[in-house]
Amino acid sequence: MTANGWLQFLLFIVVLVVLMQPLGLYMARVFEGERTFLDRLLKPIERLIFRLSGVKADTEMNWREYTAAMLLFSFVSLLLTYVIERVQHILPWNPQGLAGVEPALAWNTAASFTTNTNWQSYVPETTMSYFTQMVGLAYHNFLSAAVGIAVAIALVRGIARRQAQTIGNFWVDATRSILYVLVPICLIFTPILIEQGVIQNLKPYTQARTVENQAQTIAQGPVASQEAIKMLGTNGGGFFNTNSAHPFENPTPLTNFLEILAIFLIPAALTVTLGQMAKSPGHGWAVFACMSFLFLVALVSIYWAESHPHPLVQGVDQHASALQSGGNLEGKEVRFGIANTALFAAATTDASCGAVNGMHDSFTPLGGMVVLANIMLGEIVFGGVGSGLYGMLIYVVLAVFIAGLMVGRTPEYLGKKIEAFDVKMAMLYVLIFPLLILTFTAISILCPAGLSGITNPGPHGLSQILYAFTSAAGNNGSAFGGINANTNWFNITLGFTMLSGRFLMMIPMLALAGNLALKKSVPPSPGTFPVNTGLFTVLLTCVILIVGALTFFPALSLGPILEHLLLNHGTLF
Repeated sequence: MTANGWLQFLLFIVVLVVLMQPLGLYMARVFEGERTFLDRLLKPIERLIFRLSGVKADTEMNWREYTAAMLLFSFVSLLLTYVIERVQHILPWNPQGLAGVEPALAWNTAASFTTNTNWQSYVPETTMSYFTQMVGLAYHNFLSAAVGIAVAIALVRGIARRQAQTIGNFWVDATRSILYVLVPICLIFTPILIEQGVIQNLKPYTQARTVENQAQTIAQGPVASQEAIKMLGTNGGGFFNTNSAHPFENPTPLTNFLEILAIFLIPAALTVTLGQMAKSPGHGWAVFACMSFLFLVALVSIYWAESHPHPLVQGVDQHASALQSGGNLEGKEVRFGIANTALFAAATTDASCGAVNGMHDSFTPLGGMVVLANIMLGEIVFGGVGSGLYGMLIYVVLAVFIAGLMVGRTPEYLGKKIEAFDVKMAMLYVLIFPLLILTFTAISILCPAGLSGITNPGPHGLSQILYAFTSAAGNNGSAFGGINANTNWFNITLGFTMLSGRFLMMIPMLALAGNLALKKSVPPSPGTFPVNTGLFTVLLTCVILIVGALTFFPALSLGPILEHLLLNHGTLF
């Protein structure tokens, strides 16, 4: 742990806070239909899109209609991507002549990119053509992110509105998410990446010879355009197998910093949007404070764990100095070192992005446990674009409910009484997540098909399977990469887990949004628990840790915690 590392963390936080405020206020204006500085350019395009697609922008939907539109759109998108993968061998922009993707893998990948997970059970540069990468996958990077933002905005409207039957129009919200938010930022971000050395071309792969005179194939492709939305939309799927550790995806310290910043930018800004639309800026900052605290705890824990020397490596200097990062460098890019790898790992697992610049499977047991636990919290510490905010707001409802129980009053949240239906929907949302993870993990460690994928026996093998299903249910997409997930068992079950972790959790959340919108506003009273104070932030943090983290403590005890104890007694796996 070095002063340089701490300064980089501080710089990241400062830049994030500076940028999130104007972006959050801008998004509030976009989704409330107010005038923005881009209207003169984008309004005609928006009207043309609505006219061609038959969308009536001034007609809103109730929560059932909103949910049906979102599910239908996602299903059609999934089907389209599946077909593109299967027939990519007859489609253009395939200079390598790659074959069509086999059915189970195509299903898994289509489900993965539809749900903003971007789990990859394949080597991208030898499996997906340029056409599939751009039209099938990068297309989803925009659309799945837009769906997440739209659904989060629908919940915020449900909180903000009084005695309303509707929560917005899904088609309008998704279109504006892409047109006004994602595309403009990507148009700025992509040229910066290209200038820094991220490649962008449609060339056939380059054939070269190494210094040992061995043949080498160097993959090419339209990387920069996909890298921008991959990070900004918290998608995470890499153009190359080594993801953001590859120099063609992440060549310089500046690109590394900007890619980490892009992961958090929209999720953090949405807390400002929440405060603005709900007419309670202090509440937005209280939610941001909770997210920031949990992120910093994870970041410091990973940095501490990875900075410690490996207990079984003897006779080698593993301490930090001016010439080396020290600590555990296995699976890490030397050009990034431990500090930047820890920052990237904390951000990508807190934000359900899943992009990596180091291999989580090579982290120390405690470092690996932290990135796993980040996802197990429910991907609410900033979380995915949109999904992080609405997941956090579910815990806000639970925190308000618990506060009401403690003072013996009907709980209130921003003038809305939290009643039985609201708590039922919130708890349904919370319970689906661990049910998916623990059920499929248990089945996988009891059947030969599941055990055949692990590469390490003992507790680390359990961690590999547990991480896979946690990542899938949390729509994260990162992995303990030692697992062989490209089998029929994992492709099918992980695909189902990703879809369930996305849409089965969205439905009760949208039902909650619709019910909140119907409620009338009640004036605050002496017994009302304020949701814009430090005390509320503390309560919210405690609820998240108790409800979210402790659910998985037995599984973590059998995996990374046991592995750590055995490692210190000289046992490796």
